[in-house]
Amino acid sequence: MVKEQLLGGTVHPMAADLRKALESVPAARAAWQTLTPLARNEWVCWVVTVRQADTRKNHVERTIAELQEGKRRPCCWLGCIHRTDKPMSASVKWALSKQSKSK
Repeated sequence: MVKEQLLGGTVHPMAADLRKALESVPAARAAWQTLTPLARNEWVCWVVTVRQADTRKNHVERTIAELQEGKRRPCCWLGCIHRTDKPMSASVKWALSKQSKSK
C-alpha cells in the first residue's frame, strides 16, 4: 500500500520535523490530509516561525495532539504573515506592532 503524499501549505513547504511526526501518528496524518491548503499552511507556519528549538519541538507535538483532537487550525495565532496573496488585516498589524514594542 502506497501512502498518500503529505502536502505543505500555500506558502510554506512541509517541514521535515513536522512530516516525520505526522508520518508516525496515523490519526494525525489522516486529519492532516483533510485540511485545506490554507489550514495546512497555518500549521506549518506556526511550527517554522518560532526561534527556539524547544519551542519548535513543542509546536510539532501540539500540532499532532491538536489534530488528533479535531482542531483544524492553530489556536490563538495570528495566521501566516508570509502570505502575499492577500493584504495583512488591521488586527494582525496591530498585534505585530504590540509584539515588536515588547521586545
